[in-house]
Amino acid sequence: MPIHPAAVIDPKAELHPSASVGAYAVIGPDVTIGADTVIDPHAVIGGPTRIGQGNHIGSFSSIGSPPQDMRYQGEPTELLIGDGNTIREYVSIHRGTAGGRGRTVIGSGCMLMSYCHVAHDCILHDHVIMSNVATLAGHVEVGSHANLGGLVAVHQFCRIGAHTYIGGMSGISLDVPPYVILAGTRNQMRITGVNKIGLRRSGMSREAIDRIEQAFKIIFRAAPDVVLQDALTQAEQELADSPEALHLVDFFRSSKRGVVKRTEEG
Repeated sequence: MPIHPAAVIDPKAELHPSASVGAYAVIGPDVTIGADTVIDPHAVIGGPTRIGQGNHIGSFSSIGSPPQDMRYQGEPTELLIGDGNTIREYVSIHRGTAGGRGRTVIGSGCMLMSYCHVAHDCILHDHVIMSNVATLAGHVEVGSHANLGGLVAVHQFCRIGAHTYIGGMSGISLDVPPYVILAGTRNQMRITGVNKIGLRRSGMSREAIDRIEQAFKIIFRAAPDVVLQDALTQAEQELADSPEALHLVDFFRSSKRGVVKRTEEG
């Protein structure tokens, strides 16, 4: 097992024989680390935490620490991390809370750049990118293939839709719909259009992207006197054969915080 002799590993931790641990890394009890995962020097991993295979966890990161929640009383909540993630230097990811989901979940194929923070009870789906110093408060859910720019801050309980691109230094206090490009401060957020480049890069078909653009025009470019629910119903009826368009409609209807709808045109 390629473990540096200066690493500190609790006897109750479970590491796959192909996992490697750098000097001065600290791994606590009730931590499971899968095959081919690399833990760089000085990383700290607490438990209960389950880490899949093929991950790379950077130096000075803090993974599986207790949640920063005043109501937390030491309950055995957990952190689950999938496969093939890159978690860079100084990233912090906290476990869940008993009053929340009870777990924080990181999917597979994600990249969390230096100094990112993922708070308790968050869910990151697959292939999420968080640029440097992006921060998620508690109970945030981020859809697959979402891309958060540097210094983005997301308010607790918000949802970030799949395939969304959020520009750097944006402050998010409402749900962000899937497939869009968004930027702005907390009170001045603007949606600039459909994230067509991101959709193409993720392998989505031209036809599917066209249908998303049609749904976008119906919902976001509706006349000022058109009620949102009427626009959603129109998109649902006209694009009933598009799973992507129906997902956009359902995202609006299932929102509890409200969804960003303001565009550059107002």
